[in-house]
Amino acid sequence: MFHSVPGLMEAIRDRFAHVSACPFQGERVFFENAGGALTLKSVVETTARFAAIPDNQGRDNVAAHALMETIRQARADMAVLFNAPGGQFIVGESGTELLFRLIRTACLGTPADGRVLGSTLEHPASRSACDRYAPLSGKEHVLVAHDSAVGSVDAEAYRPAITPDTRVATIVHTSPVTGMGVDVAAVAAAIRAVSPACFIIVDGIQHAAHGRLDLAAYGVDGYVISPYKAFSRHGYGVAWLSDRLAALPHDSLMNAPGAPWELGTRDTGAYATISDVVAYLEWLGGHFTEETDRRARIVAAGEAIHAHEKVLTDAMLYGTGNLPGLADIPGVQVVGGIENPLREGLVSFTLADRAAPDIVAALNRAGVRTHTRKADHYSGNILGPLGLESCVRVSVCHYNTEDEVARFLAAVRDVVTAQAPL
Repeated sequence: MFHSVPGLMEAIRDRFAHVSACPFQGERVFFENAGGALTLKSVVETTARFAAIPDNQGRDNVAAHALMETIRQARADMAVLFNAPGGQFIVGESGTELLFRLIRTACLGTPADGRVLGSTLEHPASRSACDRYAPLSGKEHVLVAHDSAVGSVDAEAYRPAITPDTRVATIVHTSPVTGMGVDVAAVAAAIRAVSPACFIIVDGIQHAAHGRLDLAAYGVDGYVISPYKAFSRHGYGVAWLSDRLAALPHDSLMNAPGAPWELGTRDTGAYATISDVVAYLEWLGGHFTEETDRRARIVAAGEAIHAHEKVLTDAMLYGTGNLPGLADIPGVQVVGGIENPLREGLVSFTLADRAAPDIVAALNRAGVRTHTRKADHYSGNILGPLGLESCVRVSVCHYNTEDEVARFLAAVRDVVTAQAPL
């Protein structure tokens, strides 16, 4: 996709730090994006600039006013990026912490009966929060079983479990293990049809890097991302809250004006780095549309990202050049199946008679960074039903190239033929 625009891939890669080399390992291919995407160089520069500022927010001086304006602008940029229909954005400790806060508030702020509804596809961030706060708020925690063969869950699976007294519901937008997306709007509509007042909270942490965010279309009350998985940096999370969710009783300082959600002074630099991400996506989208509207450019960027990443995952599955893809290698099992239109930039696989950690180690020695997902508290809900102890997760982002996929497939070939020691 990006190669259709001369010089664009090179320009994209030039905007990211450590795109082809690790400061500790040296030259390598980075296919561990689901664990944390590469960071924009502009984010690194912005972080350093704001880290050096001694002034605090909320004071009556020029520096404080500038900090508050930075935060205001960042929130406006987030609204464009997410296509947010009102509501508010807050910054917290991490995506996991924010999911806990939103779910806790929704559980404790609704009547002490009924159910909290989720699915077995979800990351433990949302499942753990529901498991803790459903019983504390007098509710039953009900889990909808996902389709292990497909690696996702849909509205039809949710529908039989939705009751009029479903008070809180959670949805994962994309699984970080299978890499398969969920039709959030369809699931939310199914919930609203039976329980219109239900508070619906979405884990968008894995989805955010792959573009096409559209809160106006989802019909939900909360959406959480971890910016380090979306080209920013570690150390904070971002949440959007609908006005009705924000109005529920929640942790805040006594007598604070406006019942704020943020506890303590947040890092202005964290907000500013989200503006860097939005600016980057606007720049990228400008190569695929003549529209000057910011949202139109971000939409164009998301579509281009999705198309390019499909090229990459298709090359992994079906091969490139004279290298066979995973689908043609005997003994390979692809989690979620090979032909799956729900895939978002991720392929998880196993190889018969080879332990996933050993494969990951061999690929790392070959200069290809991937990751092992084990049937533990993070991924057991996905791998257990498949009878797998572990799998190799290969996750891409739009700055990755087909040449890097070829290097990965060559390394897998060497593993299969035992040319690479395990």
